[in-house]
Amino acid sequence: MLKESLKALFIRDLNRLKSEIEQYQDEKNLWRIDKNITNSAGNLCLHLVGNLNTFIGAELGKTGYIRDRPLEFSLKDVPRAELIRKVEATIEVVNNAIDNLAEQDLESDYPQSKIVEGGSSVAFILMHLSTHLVYHLGQINYHRRLLDI
Repeated sequence: MLKESLKALFIRDLNRLKSEIEQYQDEKNLWRIDKNITNSAGNLCLHLVGNLNTFIGAELGKTGYIRDRPLEFSLKDVPRAELIRKVEATIEVVNNAIDNLAEQDLESDYPQSKIVEGGSSVAFILMHLSTHLVYHLGQINYHRRLLDI
């Protein structure tokens, strides 16, 4: 039950991420920053893809993904179509990794148990990753409404 709920939340919110990226009227505005808005929507999208491919794909799904976190924030002007492809690929990675977990795996210790405060089980880390996704999804939504003018 928990496994299916987590999977549904990740898929729902990654599809929302895709929708936010698609809704930018001017593709250049994906990379726009202004005043105290220091992270562009494009960089936040790359960050979310990198984060989930690392902590779900590589750690739980054994995909072999190697993260370049600094590049997530320094890369610019990635075409919208490529960002969307990355999000779609991440949906598959997350879906497959969670599908391959047994329910009892959710209660076991996450391979890197010291990544966040508050818990170390696979279930706790997946919940943390889901809230991290939603946090940045909200930032992207606000970014689009403020700067896609």
